[in-house]
Amino acid sequence: MAQFHHERSLVQKYADRPFALLGVNGDTDMKMLPKRMARYEINWRSFSNGPKGPRGPISGAWGATWPYTVVLDAQGVVRYKAVYGEQLDEAIETLLAEVDEG
Repeated sequence: MAQFHHERSLVQKYADRPFALLGVNGDTDMKMLPKRMARYEINWRSFSNGPKGPRGPISGAWGATWPYTVVLDAQGVVRYKAVYGEQLDEAIETLLAEVDEG
């Protein structure tokens, strides 16, 4: 949850760029999910990780602990894993520069 502010800023900063932020939600109580998304102002697409929460199928398939960030390039290739804060910003800027060059 500590990353939500930064993630919101990324969605805003790159609104007019070829950028998408996708989340995996670890809530086990699906009835509470809309309230939590509103409370934390999650304004990007978020997928449920199922009733096992952080131990659900999406994080299992990616071998991810919680929280975990994966950055994919324009071709869908994983280019960065477990990057946060300034490292995440740099990864995004690098990939957007590649798109601009291409």
